[in-house]
Amino acid sequence: MAISGTIFILFTLVFIHGLTICSSQTNSSRVKCIDRERIALSKFRKSLTDESSRLSSWIGQECCSWKGITCSNKTGHVLKLNLHNPTPFDNDKFYNSQDGEYIAYYSKSCLAGELNPALLDLKQLQFLDLSMNNFSGSEIPKFFGSFQNLKHLNLSVARFQGNVPPHIGNLSRLEVLDLSDFWTNRLTSESLHWVSSLSYLKHLDLSGVSLGRAKNWLDSVNGLPFLTKLNLSNTLVATIPPLTRRPNFTSLVSLDLQWNIITSDIPHWLFDLSNLIELHLDGNGIRGPIPEAFGKLTNLTVLGLSRNYFNTSVPDSLFNLRNLTYLDLSQNKLQGTISNAIVNLCNLKFLDLTDNRFTGKIPDFGINQNDCLQDLDVLRISYNSLHGPISASFGTLSSLRELDISNNIVNGSIPSSFGQLSNLEKLELSNNSLSGMVTELHFSKMSKLTELSMSLNNLLVFNVSSEWIPPFQLKTIKLSSCTLGPLFPSWLKTQENVVELRISRTGISDRLPDWFEKVYSRVHYLDISKNNISGELPQFEEANNRPFRRLILNSNSFDGSLRPLPSDVLLWDVSNNFVSGNIPIQNGTNLTLEVLILKITRLHRRNRKPVDARFDKQHSTWRNSEFLGKFTTVVLTLAQQQFPGTTPVSGERDVSQYSRCGEKLIHGVIPPWIGENQQYLAFLSLQSNNFHGEITEKLCQVPQLQLLNLARNNLTGNIPPCIGNFSAMITDHSSIEYLMLDVDYGGSIPGIINGIERRYTKTMPFLTSIDISDNSIVGEIPDNLTGLVGLRNLNLAGNNLTGRIPGKIGDMQELISLDLSRNELSGQIPPSLSDLNFLTYLNLSYNNLSGRIPNGNQLRTLDPSVYLGNDGLCGAPLVRRCDGDAPAPQDNDRTDINEGDDDDDSLFPWFYAGIGPGFLFGFLVVCGILHFVRSWSLG
Repeated sequence: MAISGTIFILFTLVFIHGLTICSSQTNSSRVKCIDRERIALSKFRKSLTDESSRLSSWIGQECCSWKGITCSNKTGHVLKLNLHNPTPFDNDKFYNSQDGEYIAYYSKSCLAGELNPALLDLKQLQFLDLSMNNFSGSEIPKFFGSFQNLKHLNLSVARFQGNVPPHIGNLSRLEVLDLSDFWTNRLTSESLHWVSSLSYLKHLDLSGVSLGRAKNWLDSVNGLPFLTKLNLSNTLVATIPPLTRRPNFTSLVSLDLQWNIITSDIPHWLFDLSNLIELHLDGNGIRGPIPEAFGKLTNLTVLGLSRNYFNTSVPDSLFNLRNLTYLDLSQNKLQGTISNAIVNLCNLKFLDLTDNRFTGKIPDFGINQNDCLQDLDVLRISYNSLHGPISASFGTLSSLRELDISNNIVNGSIPSSFGQLSNLEKLELSNNSLSGMVTELHFSKMSKLTELSMSLNNLLVFNVSSEWIPPFQLKTIKLSSCTLGPLFPSWLKTQENVVELRISRTGISDRLPDWFEKVYSRVHYLDISKNNISGELPQFEEANNRPFRRLILNSNSFDGSLRPLPSDVLLWDVSNNFVSGNIPIQNGTNLTLEVLILKITRLHRRNRKPVDARFDKQHSTWRNSEFLGKFTTVVLTLAQQQFPGTTPVSGERDVSQYSRCGEKLIHGVIPPWIGENQQYLAFLSLQSNNFHGEITEKLCQVPQLQLLNLARNNLTGNIPPCIGNFSAMITDHSSIEYLMLDVDYGGSIPGIINGIERRYTKTMPFLTSIDISDNSIVGEIPDNLTGLVGLRNLNLAGNNLTGRIPGKIGDMQELISLDLSRNELSGQIPPSLSDLNFLTYLNLSYNNLSGRIPNGNQLRTLDPSVYLGNDGLCGAPLVRRCDGDAPAPQDNDRTDINEGDDDDDSLFPWFYAGIGPGFLFGFLVVCGILHFVRSWSLG
C-alpha cells in the first residue's frame, strides 16, 4: 500500500510539472499584434472624431488588447472590429429629452469623421460593426466590398446616406448584413441584384432603406437558400410580387414587410414558408379578407396584420395557430363578432384588436379549464362597438399588465374581481356606458398600476372612503365625467408621481385643498375644468417639463389674482372664473406658451367682481400687449364669450340683433407684434371685442395662419391685398402633418360657419377660415383672395364692401361655407360660383347683385332666402324670371339644408362632404391617424 501511495504521489507531481511546462510554452509563444494591422488601426483612429474618448485604449504596441479589437489566438490577425456605440439608444429620450441632455450625451458617445481605407490591411477581418454612430450623411465606402473574409457587417443607424454600393455583393462569405436605419430613406438602392451574390447570407436587414425602385427584390432574395431573417420594413416596397417557381428561401424564420405601401394581395407562395415563426405585414394598404391559408403557418408565434384594410370577419383558421404568442389585428375594418375560439390561443401574451368594427359581446377571456391565456400580458379591444357587461372572469388573468376596453358601448358595472389583477399597470375603460359604484375593492391588489383611465362614463360613481390610501402610485389619472364630488377627492393627496391629471366635469363643488399645490405643482397635464372648485388659483412650480405643460382650469369659481406662470407652460386656460389682474410671469419672460385662453366676460355671479378687462381703459391699449408678443404662439384666442340668448346669424341686416351680456372689453388696434413675432401662429381669434382701425398688413407676415377671426369688432379700411399671402390657407390642412399638430388645445375656437356660431375643439386642425364679418370694412374684395384654394370658410358678411364678387371665386374648390351677405356688392354672380361642388352654405343676401343666378350644381338646391335683398337677381330658384325664361317649375321636393347642432361635432358632416376621393384614400392609408384624431375627444 505504501508503494502504491508513493507511486501515486510521484505520478501527480509529474502531471503538475507537465502542466506547468505546457503553460509556460503557451505564454512564451502567445501571438502578438501584427505591426501592419496595428498601423492600419492607428490610421483609422486618426481619421475619426471621438468626443467621449471611447478609443483611449488604442495606444501601445499590443493592438489585440485595444477596446473593440479581437484577434486570433493562433495567428494574431484582427478578426473582429466592434465599434458599436455602447450608449443605449432610447427613442423616447431622444425626442423628449429635457434641454437636449440625452441627445447631447448620446451624440457625444458617437464616433464620427471619415472611414480610412487603411482598414483594408486587416486581411482576415470577419466582423465589422460601426452601428449607432454618426458619419454625418457620408456614403458607405465602396472599399467595404473588398473584405474577402467578412462574415458580419453592421452599419445600422450610423447616419450613412446615398446609394448602397453594389460592391457589397462581393462579400461572398457574408452571413449577416444590417444596413437598417430608423432615420428613414437616407440610404437607397435601386436594385437588389447584388444581394443574390451573397449566397451564405442568413440575416438581411434593410429596414429604412429606400427600395421603391428595386422591382427585382424578391427574385434577388429568393436565391439565398440559408436566409432565416429578412427585414424590409419601411422601405417603400409597393408590392409583394408572385414567384414563377417555388420559393428557394424556405429556411426563412422571420419576415418583416411592415410600414410599406403594399396594396397587392398576399401571394400564395408566402404560405409555403412552413418554417416561418414571425411575420409582420403591419402598416400597409392590403385589402379584402384575411386569407384562410394563414392556418398553414402552424409554427407562427408572431403575426402582425395591423393598420391595413382587411374588411371581413377573422377566419377560423387563425384560431388554429396554437403557437401564437403575439397577434395584432388592430386598425383594420374587421367585422362581425370576436369569436369565442380566440381563447383557444393558449400561448397568447399580446392581443390587439383595437379600432375595428367588431360587434357583439366581449368574449370571456378569463382563464378556462385548460388554463389558456394564463400568460396574457396585453389585451386591447378598444375602439369597436362591443356591448354588454364585462365578465368577472377577467380577474383571473393574473399576468395581465395592460387592459384596454375603452371606446366601446360596454355597459354594466366594473367587476370587483379587477382588484385581483396584481400585475396590472394600465387600465383603460374610458368612453363606454359603465355605471355603478367604484370602490376600494376594485383596486385592492393593484400595487403596480400607473395609468388609470375611466373618463366619459357618466354614470360611474367613485365611492371610496376619505381615509383610503390606494395601493398604487399613478402617473396618469383620467376620470373626466365620472362622479368624484362633491368633495375634492382626498385620495389624490397620496399620488405623488402624477404627470397627467384629468378630472373635468366630475361634480366637485369644493374649495381647492391646501395640499393640492404641493402635490401637483409640477404636473405635466392638468385639467380640472368645468367643476365648481373655489379658492385661489394654485401656484405651479418651475419644472422644465417635456412635453410642455398644459394647465386647464376654466369654468370653475376660482377668484383672487392671477398667479405667476412658469416658463414651461404650453397651454393656459383660466377662462370663466373670477380671477383678475395682469398676467404675471415667473423667472423672466422666456415663455413657451403656444395656446392662451383669456376669454373675458362681464358676467356677474353671486355678487362677485367681474373679470379684469386686462387692458388700459384710459389709453385704450392692452396692458399685456407687449408681454403677449413675447410668446411663441400657435393658438391665441381673446374672443368674447357669447351667452344664451344670442341670435344666430341670418339674413337680417340689423347688426343690433346680437344680444350679449356686458360690453366688449378689449379696445385698441390690432398689435403689430402678431405679425412680427408670431411666425408659428396658426389660430388667431379676436372675435367680439372693440378693436378699431385698419387690418394691419403685419398679419400677412404670419405664414402658418390657417384661422383668422376678427368678426364683430369696429375695424375699418380695406381688406389688405396681401391677404392672399396666407400660404397655410393654400395647402390642405387635412394632411397628415397637420393632424400631428402637437397642441392638445383643451379649449375651443369660436366661428360662424354655415350661418351658425360654433365652437371647434377636436376638429380645429381641419379648419381653414377667414371671418371678418360685422365690422365696417370698405372697398372691394381683393382678387388674390381667390388664390386661397385651401380655404373652407369665408365670412365677410355685415360690412360695407362694394364692387363685384371676384370672377375666380370658383377656384376656391375647398369652400364649404361662403357668406358675403349684408354688404353693397354689385354686378352679376360669377358663373364660376357653380364650380364649388362642396359648398353647403351660401349667403349673398342684402347686396345690390343683379342678373341671372348661375345654373348648376349646388346653387339651384339652395334656399331662395340666400339671395334676398338683391332686387336685380332673377332665375331659379327665385320666382322672378329673367327675360326670355320659361315659367320656373315648382320644386316641391327640395329640402332645406340641415344646419345641425351648435357644437363641434357638427363640423364633421360638412367637412367630410368636402373631401375628395383622393384625400380619403390618403387619409385612411396612413396608419393610426383616425385613432389619433378620435383620442383627442377623451377627457
